[in-house]
Amino acid sequence: MLDMAKKAKRVLILALLALGASNHGLAQTAGTGAWPTQKPIRLIAVFPPGGSVDQVARILAPALQAELKQNVIVENIGGASGVIGTSAMTRSDPDGYTFAAVFDTHGVNPSLKDKLPYDTIKDIAPIILVGTSPMVLVASKNSGITSFKQIVEQSKAGKKFSYGSIGIGSLGHLAMARLAKQAGFDWNHIPYRGGGPLMQDVLGGQVELAIGSEFLVKPHIESGGVIPLVITTAKRSPALPNVPTIAESGFPGFSAPAWWAILAPGKTPPAIVDAMNKALNKALKTPVVAEKFKSQGIEIIGGTPETAREFIGKQIGIWGKFVIENNIKETAQ
Repeated sequence: MLDMAKKAKRVLILALLALGASNHGLAQTAGTGAWPTQKPIRLIAVFPPGGSVDQVARILAPALQAELKQNVIVENIGGASGVIGTSAMTRSDPDGYTFAAVFDTHGVNPSLKDKLPYDTIKDIAPIILVGTSPMVLVASKNSGITSFKQIVEQSKAGKKFSYGSIGIGSLGHLAMARLAKQAGFDWNHIPYRGGGPLMQDVLGGQVELAIGSEFLVKPHIESGGVIPLVITTAKRSPALPNVPTIAESGFPGFSAPAWWAILAPGKTPPAIVDAMNKALNKALKTPVVAEKFKSQGIEIIGGTPETAREFIGKQIGIWGKFVIENNIKETAQ
């Protein structure tokens, strides 16, 4: 009980710092000269190839490259719900040549993991909140599941469904765990190491249900590989107008959007943070990027580094509280 109280206090402090404090790494400014001119920019996608983080990074890279007049190379460093890739970013020189594309797990990891290899506040400078999207619960076409109503009715009758997510503590996992607790269902969570492996198994029928971002699952819905059942946002998605929300399916008020952000090492000079933020905002407004994100259900947010910092702080607070109160623990995958 004491350890849980200490953990809760730590998560609250992290959330408050992220919401209210300016990133103190930004105060340590060096003369940056012209940027970027020295070498290609490295954009680390903190999940394996095939998932939404990888796709977001690869859609942004060409537009960012055109804006900055410098090569932008996407590198996948997956593992530990984004921690390994994020850690690689924080250990890099804060010279404006290494950034990371992260997913919503970034807001959960401080409460889920006993010890991170970086300080979520001191070692990270948020650059931009790329966007948000619904999570979609889908069924394998071989599962015999055709509707969310069917799952609810069978769960009430005592059936224990299994669902996959991109990992323990991912938003998909937490959203389904919160729903199961609210409804009193006994569901079995199967964690994967990213969206690519998760979709491989649901397409192959190795797992009957999967929860993933609309960005991740929509191509497989369109190809007929999976059956969409329900989405996690408060309103229906324009990209999937016929898929009901959890809120309208018997669970009023339910909402859990996915999100993506771009981060930099904490001591990155303010001039570079601002320049990268402006370049990313312009990249997000290019027709190609805007159309690709829209077609995959991502609502572009953009805005300032402060907008990203405040949003991430709120996510740390909301989901950290849920993780601690429900004693959700990381296990070997």
